[in-house]
Amino acid sequence: MKIIYHPKFKDPSYASDPAAEEGRIECITKELQKDRSLAFSKPPAAEQEEIERVHTPDHLEELKKRSEKKYDLAALSAGGALAAAVSAYKGNPSFAVIRPPGHHASPDSCWGFCYLNNMAIAIENLKEKEKIRSAFVLDFDLHTGDGNINCLGGRPNVTIMNPRSSDSTRYLKEVRDRFQEEKKYDIVGVSAGFDEHVEDWGGKLKTKDYRKIGGMVKDFSKEKCEGRRFALLEGGYNHDVLGKNVKAFIEGFRA
Repeated sequence: MKIIYHPKFKDPSYASDPAAEEGRIECITKELQKDRSLAFSKPPAAEQEEIERVHTPDHLEELKKRSEKKYDLAALSAGGALAAAVSAYKGNPSFAVIRPPGHHASPDSCWGFCYLNNMAIAIENLKEKEKIRSAFVLDFDLHTGDGNINCLGGRPNVTIMNPRSSDSTRYLKEVRDRFQEEKKYDIVGVSAGFDEHVEDWGGKLKTKDYRKIGGMVKDFSKEKCEGRRFALLEGGYNHDVLGKNVKAFIEGFRA
């Protein structure tokens, strides 16, 4: 199991929003570094050509005008997503501890603490470079990933699921039932937002539920995606529980 991470993701100075808050990344890495079997790997930044497979040149120019630092960190985050996807394609499940998040970034716009769509960049470049033809995306963030939908929804052979059930029991059943119904794909990617937790903004899921979701993704990938799976950090803002929730997800996801 590979953890994609770069120390630059700790820097909170690129923005003043909850996703950029100081200590948010550290609470995750502190938990994961307790497990010596997890292999940490530094990603390179995504190249502009790789980013432009999803985003318009105008969008990139606007981001650079707003802040070169934001653009550079967003490109590094996108590179982390791409590294996780390539690792998964090669048979090594991966989780990318990256920021800024990306699932609210559309081809020519962005909001919700996002600038570039990490998931879309990962999948589209994997399709280009590694020749996969299909992908399933599970987005379990509290907020629907409109950017994922806008970037990938019209692409051939890509399916996106955003669970919306109102309580944890129905939520887990919704994910489980959908996985059982789905066809085979070349890879499954997860936009992993942890703000549905009972002690975060959503107030719905428990830590053990993230372990169950990770296990369902693992089983789905083995049954229908040749074991290929990767996940990218999206939301999650209570530092007291975020690291534990990420670790729980990985415990189910990796086995």
